[in-house]
Amino acid sequence: MPTRRTFLKSSLAAAIVAKMPEANPTPRKNRIHQSVSRWCYKDISLDQLCTWAVQIGLKGIDLLELDEFEVPRRYGLICTMGYAGGGTISDALNRPENHAAIEDAFRKNIPIAAKAGVPNVITFSGIRRGMSDEEGARNTVIGLNRIKKIAEDNGVTICLELLNSKRDHHDYMADHTAWGARVMNEVNSPRVKLLYDIYHMQIMEGDLITTIRENIHTLGHFHTGGVPGRHEIDATQEIQYPAVMKAIADLNFSGYVAHEFVPTRDPLTSLRQAVDLCDV
Repeated sequence: MPTRRTFLKSSLAAAIVAKMPEANPTPRKNRIHQSVSRWCYKDISLDQLCTWAVQIGLKGIDLLELDEFEVPRRYGLICTMGYAGGGTISDALNRPENHAAIEDAFRKNIPIAAKAGVPNVITFSGIRRGMSDEEGARNTVIGLNRIKKIAEDNGVTICLELLNSKRDHHDYMADHTAWGARVMNEVNSPRVKLLYDIYHMQIMEGDLITTIRENIHTLGHFHTGGVPGRHEIDATQEIQYPAVMKAIADLNFSGYVAHEFVPTRDPLTSLRQAVDLCDV
């Protein structure tokens, strides 16, 4: 199963040619503001990915490191979600001993994100390691309350990601929308939201459209991915992405939906097809 840290290179990925496919810039309806996650395209340079993103009507590039924040701006794009020291999937906000380091990193790096026009930075709950969800929720609220003013003062949103603990991230605590929404409601900040990963939440709970509608006030960002396998979001998988995108658009969601699937075919063609599919 592919993850951000372990990209399973296929023969197709290894055979990507350096020449960028030609395409005329594609006008979009802009009801869904689409982006793409950098880690899924490691065999393509960031500059090439930005060039293609412009051609197919994307707004930005997701999940960039600090030293990459400025690159998309050269192409009229933005980094739609950045890493800024918000802990790791394993070790983050559900343990108080991590709070100081996360606060120090955000105090330093969120102003950098703001200066670069990065609207969101990512954080995580951490894994359970025997901790109850109740204790973890309390600790996460304490940690987010400690850092929310940094985000509010800089106009940047901290997004806590929901991940599945069934297949990809065993023991991860923020594995259900209800847990995350409870934390968001207690923190009660316009600059602290959930990153709702559609792939992960389909695996954990399904019922995507109703859950999104009921919790939209807590959601700041979306990721896509096909189930099963986290590959293309086309007819080879089980989620009806046009219906999900229409539901998000009808809620007047103004944030970003970033494609976070690992292509099994020509990656740039697959990305363009995904953008077409979600342009509802």
